[in-house]
Amino acid sequence: MTTTLITGASSGLGAEMARQLAARGDDLALCARRQERLTELRAEILAAHPDRRVEVRTLDVLDEDAVFETFRDFRRTLGSLDRVVVNAGLGKGAPLGTGGQAANRETAMTNFVGALTQTEAAMEAFREQEAGHLVMVSSMSAMRGMPKTMTTYAATKIGAAFLAEGIRNELHGKPLGETVKVTVLYPGYIASEMNEKVAQQTKMMVPTDVGVRAMVEAIEKQVDSACVPRLPWAPLSVVMKHAPLGVFKKLM
Repeated sequence: MTTTLITGASSGLGAEMARQLAARGDDLALCARRQERLTELRAEILAAHPDRRVEVRTLDVLDEDAVFETFRDFRRTLGSLDRVVVNAGLGKGAPLGTGGQAANRETAMTNFVGALTQTEAAMEAFREQEAGHLVMVSSMSAMRGMPKTMTTYAATKIGAAFLAEGIRNELHGKPLGETVKVTVLYPGYIASEMNEKVAQQTKMMVPTDVGVRAMVEAIEKQVDSACVPRLPWAPLSVVMKHAPLGVFKKLM
């Protein structure tokens, strides 16, 4: 049985990952800023799967001390942390230089500095256990620098992906690399609270449960990285990375 910690678990992709992983047999450590949502999710999961263990904690990932203490507390309570999903994030943003510094900074701090702290806390546990699975939720926007309101968000998501890839690079060829796995997920348009406005502008949006199912399957296979859902995002990732800027801008 796997014990999985998910940050940003009170709604959207995090909450749906919790539901689907519980259905597959995982015990859960769930944290987010909204305690009421977490309590409701815990009750829902336990009603469907009474034999699961589900622990919840309120957590702001920008509170560095709280991140470390919460991860350690989950580990003490549940016995181990087999998997940590770094999922908490924000999608706020404005074109640089247009007065949106506050929104851009909040996104940068949450999505990158917050991800760094979560990764530090996860790897502390994995190094002590000599085992674990780090899952970093990045974004298809990390494939290339993005314009307008997405500029800062995309930059944070490539930064988060590189944190995880750097750990994989460090552990490659070492004994710990055999027991500590690293997965980076690049979700495309998956319906969630964060992208409700985008849902009205794209035909590529998939329902939350469908998109998260692709994420969970990649997680359980412990792949190095995955664009999810695979279609159309795996082929599009090549186009996004290498298309001339004029072509890329038309796609966006």
